Amino acid sequence: MTVSEPVSETPWLQNEDQKPLIQIKGVTKKYGEVTAVDNVDLDIYRGELFCLLGGSGCGKSTLLRMLAGFEDLNSGTITIDGVDMANVPAYERPTNMMFQSYALFPHMTVEKNVAFGLEQDNVPKLDIADRVHEILKLVELEDFKKRKPKQLSGGQRQRVALARALVKRPKLLLLDEPLAALDKKLRKQTQFELANIQEKVGVTFVVVTHDQEEAMTLSTRMAVMDAGRFKQIGTPTEIYEFPESRFVADFIGSANIFEGRVVEDGADHVRVETGICDVFIDHGHSVQVGAKIWVALRPEKIRLEKSDNPVSGQNQAAGVIDDIGYLGETSIYKVRLENGQIFDVSAPNQARPMNRTHRITWEDRVNISWDPSSAMLLNS
Repeated sequence: MTVSEPVSETPWLQNEDQKPLIQIKGVTKKYGEVTAVDNVDLDIYRGELFCLLGGSGCGKSTLLRMLAGFEDLNSGTITIDGVDMANVPAYERPTNMMFQSYALFPHMTVEKNVAFGLEQDNVPKLDIADRVHEILKLVELEDFKKRKPKQLSGGQRQRVALARALVKRPKLLLLDEPLAALDKKLRKQTQFELANIQEKVGVTFVVVTHDQEEAMTLSTRMAVMDAGRFKQIGTPTEIYEFPESRFVADFIGSANIFEGRVVEDGADHVRVETGICDVFIDHGHSVQVGAKIWVALRPEKIRLEKSDNPVSGQNQAAGVIDDIGYLGETSIYKVRLENGQIFDVSAPNQARPMNRTHRITWEDRVNISWDPSSAMLLNS
């Protein structure tokens, strides 16, 4: 497998000479009266690992299948490397697809599975041997080449499927829930392996997943989908730290979302009046005084302090511990505020609790607070 030349880490931010590898314009797909993909536009650049993220039925797999040529478009265009795919059948597209089930041939060895596509394309035998050896070395399966799929672990079978897809050297690799069949611990490990392999070979990956953590770990950028449309497109950091809607803030990770009214709008700050407290944000937003707005706070951005002296004021409130979820590395505290709203607050368990009297537990009175930079404003 030839390792590609390094590409820009942020090709979507380059000048106009940087052309997208994939251009999706006005694409719509309907099944009878049901609109699966609704007039979407998307540019994906060479060398990206791009994730389509969303819940079941949002349209992400349908869009992937249209890229592969397995589904026709009702309207719009898909261009890959400057070529309109409208009349290009799936088997002639510069793409390959890795399915959720891996679809390995059970009667073939690892090397035979990987070589199969090259043999179908009548690639010379010496070239096949060299390319299979190279890709098996890349995915660290050289010592397993004579084994059959049933003799491999789930993670190893996943790497065989990846090797088989990459050995044909596609311009674009499409992956449909590639890690869904793995257990949680192996899935986490394989996420990093997959990203490292993609970086080495330089092939553009488009990954469909419903797993937010997987998308955040893998992707250079992602598109959050709902009801056939993109709700937001951006890097994992942009989408997590600067969501553009309540849907995105709630779908990616966890967020406490509450309503407020803008009472002060400065060039470098915003103040919002809410039923919990006055929220002061130390950076500007495009909002108008008097406008209804939503405020979102991530649980890990909130400080929690055990106290019998309730506080009130800017960016702070008092409450009672309603419930606790112990997750090992972190704990989730359900704090019932004085207005009745439940706030999630997460805290790392950095030390083993040697003295139970100082632990925060059920029914304890607590104060919460957060920094002026932590709150996020959402218009919709």
